[in-house]
Amino acid sequence: MSEGQSATARIRWTQEAGQAYGVLTSETLRYTVLEMIKSFRHKGLQAFFETGSKAGIHPPHAARLGRQLARLDLAKTAADMNVPGWGLHALVGNLAGRYAVSVSGNWRLVFRFEGEDAVLLDYQDYH
Repeated sequence: MSEGQSATARIRWTQEAGQAYGVLTSETLRYTVLEMIKSFRHKGLQAFFETGSKAGIHPPHAARLGRQLARLDLAKTAADMNVPGWGLHALVGNLAGRYAVSVSGNWRLVFRFEGEDAVLLDYQDYH
């Protein structure tokens, strides 16, 4: 086998800050994933992230939330979530230290970082 291949899948490798990240190009592969999302406040969001279940979220938000969660899982800082159209912003008041990106309308994905890990992810309609 060559680097980036196994008997069951191929991986595209990218190098970023000395860390190799693999992107699956087929269905099954056993390898260590560098997970940056460590905890959730919203159980429906956690189920969506872990299983794809849309039962605890608004189904029309699934595609965008999926992209946002995938990016957040690779992010090391809040600035890594500064994607055009997502409206990354720091929260203030009792939510100081947390950040939010727009999902749709008043719905936001809210998170904070502890070191390089995203924690306490929430899915909120807050206005």
